[in-house]
Amino acid sequence: MNRKNIISAGVLLLLVALTLSAIFKGNDMKAVFQAMGNLHPMYLAAAIVTALFFVSLEGAVFWYLFRSLDYKVRLSTYIKYAFVGFFYSGITPSATGGQPMQLYYMQKEGHKVSDSSVVLMTVAVIYKFVLVVIGVGILVLYHDPLAGYLDKYIYLYYLGLFLNTALVVFLLFIMISPKCFKALVIGGEKILKKFRVLKSSKERTQKLIEMADQYHEAVLFFLGHKQKIAVAVLVTAVQRCSVFFLTYLIYKGMGLSGSSTFTVMNLQASIYIAVDMLPLPGAQGITEMMYKTAFAQVFSGAYLTASMCVTRGLNFYMILLISAAVAAWCHFAPKASLEKAREFL
Repeated sequence: MNRKNIISAGVLLLLVALTLSAIFKGNDMKAVFQAMGNLHPMYLAAAIVTALFFVSLEGAVFWYLFRSLDYKVRLSTYIKYAFVGFFYSGITPSATGGQPMQLYYMQKEGHKVSDSSVVLMTVAVIYKFVLVVIGVGILVLYHDPLAGYLDKYIYLYYLGLFLNTALVVFLLFIMISPKCFKALVIGGEKILKKFRVLKSSKERTQKLIEMADQYHEAVLFFLGHKQKIAVAVLVTAVQRCSVFFLTYLIYKGMGLSGSSTFTVMNLQASIYIAVDMLPLPGAQGITEMMYKTAFAQVFSGAYLTASMCVTRGLNFYMILLISAAVAAWCHFAPKASLEKAREFL
């Protein structure tokens, strides 16, 4: 973990402390803990499995796309990369640290940088695309009820949807424009050399140009195999919906009724869309505030704070701790290779 990530982790811990202080202030914590104690163990177990399934399914998408590029590697290797990405995304603003660290470990273990870059870019575009489709669908089919639930945060939802849409357009442009991608790669190297982060090297520049060409070849491969992209989109949609469904499991596990699966999942999706692009590590603080506003009519009394603690605890903090352990193992473990991870099927 570099200095920047250590600072981000420190900011995250500070935000966690401030958030917990805000949650506990003005709440009858005895009633909150009692409400948490009413959660049925079977639903809690199902929610834990769902949270792990959510991250692992990203690894399955990696595995599927890399196999399309003739990488015969165990699924568990790519699930590992998914957890590493979750950890670094969780401690960096706007989740910017996840993919660079995934790229680093993929390259460290023998994946070509060009292939890894294309797969990571493809997964990022698909992820954002699915969020945008869900967000637009909610806006068209559920706008008035959503505005009532979100109240003042509805404008944050509009902002989140706009930013995600803009990012999808930008990433697609980079992917299908080889000149643009090559210019970004070479331009980035020039900037790093100007600030003396890198020394001048004709050999490195040539390798970057070759990598950009290989990147475009991989992009063309995926564009020519649209059915593989369609499968990845479908799996990603299931992945996204699973984390929204987790909140409904907590709702049912607390013995509550009156709100439909559709309502609970839509509200949780709207929170994700609103905070996804915000420059806060793990969208800390704002997620909890939005949750308490959005679900105020769904969870009554102490169940509101209790459900927020359990839901956020499972879909973020629990996964973050597991991901931290995986990231530490990747960092300190001996250098792996593709040959060790191969599984010829």
